[in-house]
Amino acid sequence: MTPGLADSSQHRWLLTLLMLVIVALSLVPSLRLLMESLGGLGQGSESPLWRVLQAESTWRALWRSLYTSGLGMLIALVLGSLFAFVITLTDIRGKAWLVFCFMLPMMIPPQVTALSWLQLFGPASPLLKSIGMAPPLGSPQPLYSAEGIALLLGIQSAPLVFLALRTSLLSLPRELVEAARISGARQAQVWRQIILPVTRGGLIAGAAMAFISSLGNFGIPAMLGIPVGYYVLPTLIYQRMASFGTGVLAEMASLSLLIGMLALAGVALQQAWMKRSRFGLMGHSGRAHDFSLGRWRGGVTALLVTLLLVILVAPLVALVVSSLVPAVGVPLTWETVTLNAYHEVIGRQGATWRAVRNSLWLAGCAALVLMLCSLPLAYRLQRLPPRWQSLALSAIELPYALPGVVLAVACILLFVRPIPVIDVALYGTLGLIFVAYLMRFLVVCLKPVAAGLAQLDPSLEEAAQLAGAGPWRRLGGIVLPLLAPALFAGGLLVFLLAVNELTVSALLWSAGNETLGVLIFNLDEGGESVLAAAVSVLVVLMVATLMLCLSLLAPRLPKGVVPWQG
Repeated sequence: MTPGLADSSQHRWLLTLLMLVIVALSLVPSLRLLMESLGGLGQGSESPLWRVLQAESTWRALWRSLYTSGLGMLIALVLGSLFAFVITLTDIRGKAWLVFCFMLPMMIPPQVTALSWLQLFGPASPLLKSIGMAPPLGSPQPLYSAEGIALLLGIQSAPLVFLALRTSLLSLPRELVEAARISGARQAQVWRQIILPVTRGGLIAGAAMAFISSLGNFGIPAMLGIPVGYYVLPTLIYQRMASFGTGVLAEMASLSLLIGMLALAGVALQQAWMKRSRFGLMGHSGRAHDFSLGRWRGGVTALLVTLLLVILVAPLVALVVSSLVPAVGVPLTWETVTLNAYHEVIGRQGATWRAVRNSLWLAGCAALVLMLCSLPLAYRLQRLPPRWQSLALSAIELPYALPGVVLAVACILLFVRPIPVIDVALYGTLGLIFVAYLMRFLVVCLKPVAAGLAQLDPSLEEAAQLAGAGPWRRLGGIVLPLLAPALFAGGLLVFLLAVNELTVSALLWSAGNETLGVLIFNLDEGGESVLAAAVSVLVVLMVATLMLCLSLLAPRLPKGVVPWQG
């Protein structure tokens, strides 16, 4: 075998081995979960799965999950479709800032969203007390309810509807709209008879994503539901985890299997509806022709700005106010304003710096490792036959598609005992959270790289190959420099999502291994709401800064890599 052929064969086998290991890591936890939940079926009615299915608490939590997720989906549909239609299809001003602000709630951790809204309403709200609008002491907190949970789930997932619908609107051929206008159709007719039917698939996709995201959300139902005993499936699993005992792992696996099947059923239903509502479009896709709002532009702009003030600015202001008072329920005045909460969390509490260190280490290392893996993995996937490529991508996407609590339980089952052969115990360590992050966020880093690789001109590599460059040299000398922005953007997205993650780490953390998300949740649960607010303000500032960095990088990236851009 010639050196060139040997190099090519070695390159292909190494990349294939990498792909097989990653696909196995994506599938093995789910298979382990399935085995644990179905393993005791031979015991009949005494099996863990049957006990879970016969328990009244399971069906109550299931109904509550469906109710809050369904209502949250409807709220997300209203908000997301309103912003998508107006921003994408009309001549409204300030589109870039409107999109950035509307996307921010999705990037803010759900526990921070819940905490900010809790500080906005109720008799103890420092903001309401400061302006003299607080309800009487003893009044109930309105957010401690199913509808309160659904409201915040809808706000958190509305950007998903926006993204899905905006993608459909941007692919709407301009000629289709112009032909209708030339035929004398009014704007209302164009919207009703052309735009809505053609973009129905985007609405369905957005609704399904909002429902699945709400179904697996832990932070919001935990902070708004647990204090009043309102449990949905993720928080019921968390409660069972807290009472660790004989047979609890099998019961947690069964509950996780139930919520995982619901999520996968939602994905399957979405795909079926998408096929039924798919249209074959011809013409040039791109930004559809702007509808002129005319004299309504000022009113529509005011409506969107008002909504952003309500769903984003007001809760964040309440969060900042709560972090500047000495205690919850104290109004903010010149006499009461203090930075003691920031001094406490930054200068005195070791748990804060430990959580910051853990979160930065986990998020940074996960981003770095996934960046190193994503380029060779995308490179090998692109050279697979379409059928195998689709199967591999489905396996890699599975840990991200499933709710985080399902992946957490699967990791517990997989690593509760030391790893065979090497005898290394991961359970109860940061290593377990790190492995879970690698599984969950691989697809986040991979997609921008795959999108950039698909747009790369193959003639560049062909020319290098003719000049005698081997596979590794082509990958490092041609592909890597051209895809560096997409690779960096993927890593930054992973860091942004992982540094504030709660759903996975809430079940996997142990003493001394808490993350920022767990710290905020524990502070609020322990009655230290002012300290939780201070940490949350710092987290929001970090998230906004990272989003601005991605926005600055956006012009050098393939279209669609940065969700809130173009």
